Parts: sequence; C-alpha cells; structure tokens
Amino acid sequence: MNPEPVITDQSGGTGPSDSPLGRRRFLQGIAVTGLAVAGSGLLSACGSSDESGGSGGSTGTAAGGSSSAGGKAAKVTLGFIPLTDCAPLVIAKEKGFFADHGVDVTLENGKSWPGVRDKLLNGEFAAAHCLYSMPLSVATGVSKIEGSSDKPRSLRIAMMLSQNGQGITLASDLADAGYGDLDAAKAVLEERKPKSLAMTFPGGTHDLWLRYWLKAMGIDPVDAGIEIKPVPPPDMFNNLNQENVRGYSVGEPWNARAVVKGKGFTAITSQDIWANHPEKALVTSTGFADEDPETLEKVMLAIFEAQQWLDDPANVPETAKIIGVPKYVNATPEEIESRLAGAYDLGGGHGEKDFGDLRMRFFRDGEVCFPAPSYLLWAMAQYVRFGYLTELPDTALADELILSDLYASVAATAGVTVPDTGMAPLEIALDDTTFDPTDPQQEAPRPRPSPNQP
Repeated sequence: MNPEPVITDQSGGTGPSDSPLGRRRFLQGIAVTGLAVAGSGLLSACGSSDESGGSGGSTGTAAGGSSSAGGKAAKVTLGFIPLTDCAPLVIAKEKGFFADHGVDVTLENGKSWPGVRDKLLNGEFAAAHCLYSMPLSVATGVSKIEGSSDKPRSLRIAMMLSQNGQGITLASDLADAGYGDLDAAKAVLEERKPKSLAMTFPGGTHDLWLRYWLKAMGIDPVDAGIEIKPVPPPDMFNNLNQENVRGYSVGEPWNARAVVKGKGFTAITSQDIWANHPEKALVTSTGFADEDPETLEKVMLAIFEAQQWLDDPANVPETAKIIGVPKYVNATPEEIESRLAGAYDLGGGHGEKDFGDLRMRFFRDGEVCFPAPSYLLWAMAQYVRFGYLTELPDTALADELILSDLYASVAATAGVTVPDTGMAPLEIALDDTTFDPTDPQQEAPRPRPSPNQP
C-alpha cells in the first residue's frame, strides 16, 4: 500500500487607543443597560451570520460587515482549528455567551495554522483560537509567509485561552520509549532512527514541546537525521497511520485518537514538560483591535464566561458532546472526554494517569487567561536555542505583541483578577530549569547538544 502523502501546512520551512478607563466605563455601561453601541465599522473579519457555526460566514474587506449600530448585534467571524482547546470559542457560541454580549459570531475552521495566520493578516478573521506563540513566530520570520506580507508584526494576543493538554505521540512499535522516560526514549530513537516526526507550525507551541523534549534527551534532530514536518492537527493521525511520520506533537484529541485506534501511545504530555504552561490564545490583528475595540471587548467578555463554565469538571461530558460534532472538532466523546477530564489512557502498555488539576485548564481563577510577557520571552529564547534565530530579538517585542491595557480593562469589567506574575520566573520541570524572563539571554545560548551526549 502506498503511503498517503503528508499534508503539510505550507508555512515555509521546517527547521530551525483608547484609555483603559474609557473602555471600562463603556463596558460597564453596556453591562448595566444592555444597550448596543454603534461601532466604528467592523473590519473584513465581519461577515454574514452562519447559524450552523460552520464555515462560509466570512466576507472579507470589500464586503465589510455590520456593527452594532441601531441595536443590531455586531457580526464577527472568528477562526479556530479542530482541537479540544478551541472549546472557549465554541462554548461561548453554543451556550449563548456571545449573543448575551451583543455579538453575532460565526466560527470558521481555519483548516491549518498557516490558514488561520493568513486569514488574520488579511482581515477575514477578526480574531482566532491560536497558538500563543504565533504572533512571535510571524513577527520574527520563523513562520515563513508565502509571497509577501506588509503586516508581519500586526498580530496581537488579546487574552490566553488554555493551559496544558498537549502531548507527544509515538507509533506503537516504539513503545519501548516508555512514558516520560528520557533515557528510554533516547535509546529507542537512536536505535530505531525514525526519519520524520511532525508538529503543527514552525515556532508554534507543538513545535517547541517537540524540540524541547528532543534537546532534553540530548538529541539534535538535524544531527540525528530526523525531519520535523509541519502537519495540520486533524491530519496527524492519518499521517501516523500511513507511516508518513513516526510520531507527532499536537493537542488533543489527536493524541487520544492514536491510543483509541491502537496505533500510538503518549510518550509525554506537555504538562509533564512545563506544568500549567501557556498554550492557546485569542489572537487578533492591530487593525481590528484599533478600529473596533468595543466588539473585541464584547468577544473577550463572552470568552471569560465560557472559560469559567469550562473549568467546572461537571461540564466535561457536555463539553465533549458540544465540541465533538463534525463542524467543530469532529471526534468522538471517547476521544475527547477522558483527557479533558484529566484521565489519560497512555497506550503502549503504559497504563493510565490521572492529571487532576494539571488537566487542560481554561480559567483557574483567572491565571489561565492572563497574557504574561514572560511567555513570549521564553519562546523567543527557544527560537535561538533551536537555531531558528541567530540572536535574541529586542525583548520589547514581547510587550508590543500583547494588548495588555485592553486585557486589564476587560478583566476589570469581568471581575477577573489580573495577576502580578507577568515577569515571574518560569519553572520548567522536564530539565529542572528556571527561566528568568528578565534575563532571557541566559537561556538563549544554552549549548547545542551532541547527539551522543549522555
């Protein structure tokens, strides 16, 4: 049987305002009165309503969109990728939180992370469920944009959506690599010499978890002859099943699917690498944030509500049913529910593990939602460690890429505490490292290991 071609993300390359007080008063006003406010005209991300929640609602810049003038709900198209952690957007739509805040949202499947990136840049999406490091990857050129773009630094993080819940899956015949065992994994990878592993987007979180894991065991993918391929999340399992790749780093439920189908096992989870790590964010463009901040704020308020609803363990079964339908994640409750609840069948004969509070989280008393600059500084340092960049960019870029004032304003309206941990040290469990965001250069030049390093 001829293997199915690897479906790549075509991202290019596979190796290394208004014052916050003013906005707050505005939002407090709509919270009390329920009045719709005339926006300054939605950008290209606004389109016709799609009651199915599926694709086809985006109309682009030429068509424009309807604001909330005259009491009508603002129409907005938001992007997502079929992953369990798109749940904040889906739940905000399906449970009516967006509607409650006067926003008529169409959710559109971006198909791949480069697809989401491009639709954010060209205005087809007002905002999207997104890898938190995508704005950094695009701004630094780690993510190569086909053709040319005059907006490489226009993506912004409005808020964080989730923590934890990603993983690295290996093919079943590599099960001797064990679970969470760096020595065993190194021995198996060096002996079996897999030619290719997959991640979802250069410089994205799944790419970082995979490369960090390999480096922690002393394996450099270039020296070891391992090609790291970009593959869209929903296509991961098919590529593993057809032996186009021998493993992959991705979010749920695509790690669970490999276990359920008996084709792979979980070698390590992302929360094993870094407990309560940042994962997905609500990413928008400077255009939308500047021209229609009121609508963006309403979207964020609705997502805050959805995140709190999602963090209640009692809502896990309902969440799995809502997000698992074909127009969203397109996976069975069996593939979604257990891992969303924190109960993992690891596969490969490695038993089960209950992650408890280290399961995928969406709120955690507001800790999840906060877009800390330290997160981007950590990713920036890894870009240098992994050879994507030759030197550390100006650290001011981290502040530039986060809409901190907007977040603080909307959080205050929602009654969500803004932590004072934006530049606190980060504890990375896998290699027992403390990252100091005030001195990221200390992390960036950590030595490139030899493939034979013990």
